[in-house]
Parts: sequence; C-alpha cells; structure tokens
Amino acid sequence: MNITFQYHDVAASQRLEAFITERIEKLQTKYDFIVSADVYFKKENARDPEGRKNVGIRLNVPGQSIFAEESTNSFEASIAEVIDELRSQLQKQKGKMKTY
Repeated sequence: MNITFQYHDVAASQRLEAFITERIEKLQTKYDFIVSADVYFKKENARDPEGRKNVGIRLNVPGQSIFAEESTNSFEASIAEVIDELRSQLQKQKGKMKTY
C-alpha cells in the first residue's frame, strides 16, 4: 500500500511517519480493500508553539475515499482519534460491499 505524507507548518518527522504507518498497516490487515492512504499533518495557529495539532487521513478504497480529521494538543492523540474514526467508517463500508 502506498502512503503519502504532507506537512503544513510542521517539520517532517520520521517518528510520526513510522507511528502512523504502523497504525494504517494494522487497519489494512483487517480491511484488505484499502488501496492507498494520504496523511496530512497541520499545526493550527503556526505562531503559537502550543497550537493544536491537526491530523487528517484519506483512505482510498474501491468506489470512494474515506476521510477523517482530528485536532488535539499532540499529534499522537490526533492520530489515535483519527484511526478510531476510520475504523468505524471502514466497518460500515465493509458491510456495504458486495462480493460476486
């Protein structure tokens, strides 16, 4: 699976990329229809060092894209919340899929 990372007002981080790659790969083991993922890291109010950290993930699946976005005080917490939201959306999507 291809995972693309984009940063806005945030320095690129190998640690965050490894963390989120691990979480997305866990999702893919359960939901094998995920084609690719786009991950967005953004810092709200870039001038404030304690600004909220925003993470958005778009998963490309057959037929449509699934998107979730969260904003908390740390990237790790935002990632955890986004992954939980995506898990819920993927479960609904899996129920709608037809097998032939």
